[in-house]
Amino acid sequence: MTLIIPTDYHATLSIRQTEAAIREIRERFQDELAAALHLQRMSAPMFVTKESGLNDNLNGVETPVHFTAASLPGEELEVVHSLAKWKRMALKKYGFDLHEGLYTNMNAIRKDEELDNFHSLYVDQWDWEKVIAKEERTEETLKATVKQIFGAVKRLEALVAKHYPEAGYHLADEVHFVTTQELEDRWPDLTPMEREDKIAKEWGAVFVMKIGDKLQRSGKRHDGRAPDYDDWALNGDLIFWYQPLDCKLELSSMGIRVSEESLAAQLKKAGAEDRAELPFHKALLAGELPYTIGGGIGQSRLCMLLLGKAHLGEVQASLWPAEMRKQCAAAGIQLL
Repeated sequence: MTLIIPTDYHATLSIRQTEAAIREIRERFQDELAAALHLQRMSAPMFVTKESGLNDNLNGVETPVHFTAASLPGEELEVVHSLAKWKRMALKKYGFDLHEGLYTNMNAIRKDEELDNFHSLYVDQWDWEKVIAKEERTEETLKATVKQIFGAVKRLEALVAKHYPEAGYHLADEVHFVTTQELEDRWPDLTPMEREDKIAKEWGAVFVMKIGDKLQRSGKRHDGRAPDYDDWALNGDLIFWYQPLDCKLELSSMGIRVSEESLAAQLKKAGAEDRAELPFHKALLAGELPYTIGGGIGQSRLCMLLLGKAHLGEVQASLWPAEMRKQCAAAGIQLL
């Protein structure tokens, strides 16, 4: 458990005022996101069958919450980690056309998460996915989409400043772009997360690109990424410098999704070629799924970011270790 306690922290909004702000931020942002990216809200599952191959295995070490159901004998069900692969199947199933997309409220349980100011066992995010043409699988498409999402965040910042001026937190006015290799070249002696802190503090808002493959200098990965949804050459994380805690805050992970070619290559690099026999992977390798771009945007993290909160638990009801609750209470951090 790593907990950051800011000096002289005090909540500028009461719990009830915070809850009202959370409602407004969530409702308005999803409308902004949908308008910017041409997305339709769709319903999504909270669990899938293990055999479908639709669950996100994150870094490959996290174990999903799993269970059986009396009415589904012989099936092992898994609570989703995210909907990265399900969304791509849904775009085909529901007949979405080129440049159309969907978003959904994704609720997940990540039982292996290390709890701190930004991480909880419960994940709530807007998962979104959009159909693109194969020739649009480019860095230019990725950057343009990042800028659209950043613009939606900035519009919500203006709304919070208007309605809750005492709580609003000013964000950088522009998003910058950098690759993981550029970060390693600049700070070879730092860890990947230390590099992200450095660049986020320097630029205020940054999209760190190309996550998942091995870096040239060290031969190590900047961070883990599952091999079967993002194209490691066309993905990244949207990160803000978060002054209240003097560190970075990752708001979104997104990317252009794997093609038939990049999926085969990444499965081989990850030693996960056996997944090619799962239904999702077989359909993708056979060219039966649309080319897409997509990602997830943390709902509670967005509220935390825009309201200047010190802990995710101030904007999300979850469970926290007793010692963490004790330290937060002593510091005036009001966990829900």
